[in-house]
Amino acid sequence: MHRIAFCLATALLAAPLAAQEDSRSFTLSVADELADSGLIAYILPRFSLKTSRRAELVSGAADLAISVDTGAGTPLMAQGETVFAVTRSGDNPAALMFGEWLFSDVGANTITAFVPASGPAFEIVEPEIEEVLYTFEGDVSAGAELAALHCGRCHRTDPEARNIGIGSTPSFMALRALPDWQERFVVFFALNPHPAFLLVDGISPPFDAERPSPIVPVELTFEEVEAIQAYAASVMPADLGAPVQHQ
Repeated sequence: MHRIAFCLATALLAAPLAAQEDSRSFTLSVADELADSGLIAYILPRFSLKTSRRAELVSGAADLAISVDTGAGTPLMAQGETVFAVTRSGDNPAALMFGEWLFSDVGANTITAFVPASGPAFEIVEPEIEEVLYTFEGDVSAGAELAALHCGRCHRTDPEARNIGIGSTPSFMALRALPDWQERFVVFFALNPHPAFLLVDGISPPFDAERPSPIVPVELTFEEVEAIQAYAASVMPADLGAPVQHQ
C-alpha cells in the first residue's frame, strides 16, 4: 500500500516537472547555410541566458524553423542575396518566445552583431508595408451640405465659406493635407470627441444614460457619412508649409 502511494506521488510530482520542462524547450530546424555560418551557435546561448528557454536542433519537422525564404514564412534576415524566413508549427510557448525574440530589437541587434567567418554580415529584412487606398463614392454635393450643417459647428468645411469653426479645430482643408487624412475620415465618427455627440444609425452605440450628449446630438445615416467622406476627399488640401525644423 505504501509502495503504491509512493509511486503515485512520484508520478504526480514528475508530471508537472515534465510539463514545465516541455514549456522551457522547443525543437528548432535551421537551414544548412545558417548552421555552417555559426550564427545559430552564436544566438542560441544568448537567447537561453535571457529567457531560460533552450532549443533542440533537429532536422525535419520542428516547433520553429528558420529556412531559405520560399514565401511560406515571415522574412527575418538576409545574408547577401539569400533571405531567411521563420515558420512556426504548433503552440509550443518556448518556440513562440524565441520567434518573438528573433523579431525584437534585442534579437535583431544580436543577429547583426554576429561576424561570420566568411561571406557578408547578416542584415534584418524590413517588413513590407502594404499601402491601403480608400475610395469614397458618396454624393459629394450632399456631403458638402451635410458637412456645412453638422461638421461646420466646429470645423471650417469650405474654403470659400465664412464660417471659421472653432479656432483649435482643424479645417477640412488642413485635415486633407495630413498624410493620414484618409484613415481619419474613414472612421471620423469613432474618433474623439465625436462619439460624445454623434450617432451613426446601425453603427454607433447609444449614449451612456449618465453621460448625455453635451450638445444637440448629430444623427447620421451611413449614406450621409459616405457623402461627407466623399466631399472631404474632393476638398483641395491646404498648404501647411514645410515641417518645422528643430535646431
